[in-house]
Amino acid sequence: MIEQTQALRIFESMLLIRRFEETVIDLWATVETEGHRHVYIGQEAVGATIMELLREDDLILTTHRNHGHVIARGADPGRALAEILGRADGFNKGRGGSAGLTVREAGFLATTGQVGGGIGLGIGAAQAQKVKGRGGICVTFFGDGGLEEGIGFEAMNIAALYELPVLLVCENNSVGVTTGRAQNEWSSSSMAAETLGDVPRALGIATEVVPGESVTAVYDAASRLIGDLREGRSPAFIEMRTRRWPGSRSFNPQLVTGVTDLAGIWEPGSVTGEHSDWINRYDPVIGYGRELMRQGLIDRDEIRAMDERISGRVQAAREFALSSPLPSAESGLTGTFA
Repeated sequence: MIEQTQALRIFESMLLIRRFEETVIDLWATVETEGHRHVYIGQEAVGATIMELLREDDLILTTHRNHGHVIARGADPGRALAEILGRADGFNKGRGGSAGLTVREAGFLATTGQVGGGIGLGIGAAQAQKVKGRGGICVTFFGDGGLEEGIGFEAMNIAALYELPVLLVCENNSVGVTTGRAQNEWSSSSMAAETLGDVPRALGIATEVVPGESVTAVYDAASRLIGDLREGRSPAFIEMRTRRWPGSRSFNPQLVTGVTDLAGIWEPGSVTGEHSDWINRYDPVIGYGRELMRQGLIDRDEIRAMDERISGRVQAAREFALSSPLPSAESGLTGTFA
């Protein structure tokens, strides 16, 4: 059962991620910036809810689609945005960029754009947590494509063999880039398993498959499994099935659904257009806002006030990032090993 204070924190975190990512897309369209970016729109319920359940001493491994995880963990949006833009005041001094954004002080050991790469690192981190014996765990996020890499199976086998306190979070956004899988199917075209959850189950790993757009479903499954991990019943696996945001179907994300209009929470009939079905059925921000209003935990004026506060934070982050200088040429070899 999600307590009211938790529910509101999760919703605020989700809305902050959404406004942050909308700003990322806008900046990429208006500011000369190199590289690629993968936004977290449509998956906010997963990151915001799991971060709500973690302790300060828990460790995290994340992927190229990391912005939502970092923001939900409480990292400063200004420094995060500066890093995404490759600026010197970013968390990694502009060297990580969007796909390599890492915040060590928030418990992120590494961010990797290598598909499945964080799974193996997460198993090592979980071993360290077990040796410490303080009840800390490791959470490693990866996409459905991560299980198509050999490291995924090998690492899960080791985790099961040594009963390591790791929560493996597979964010299955229903479309792989290179698998040739049809849109909104969750199986894999390059795996014999019927569903992704069959793989960890074969190793005796506690496995849950939940709708990733539902905060309640994510919370119930994750809180139960995290509790088991802290009590020594390890490891655990969750497949978070989300419906891919329409704006991520092109190579570079586009705001095809427009800037999120929160009126869709209290006026469902106002949601129209080509992507109205996704917004009404699968948008986690709109969906959870409606749920909170049905429960009487928040009203439209409070949502508007929350959005105003968040928009102010994101605007300040934008100004900070744009005022941050690019790294100097002299710093190019700093931290480089050969």
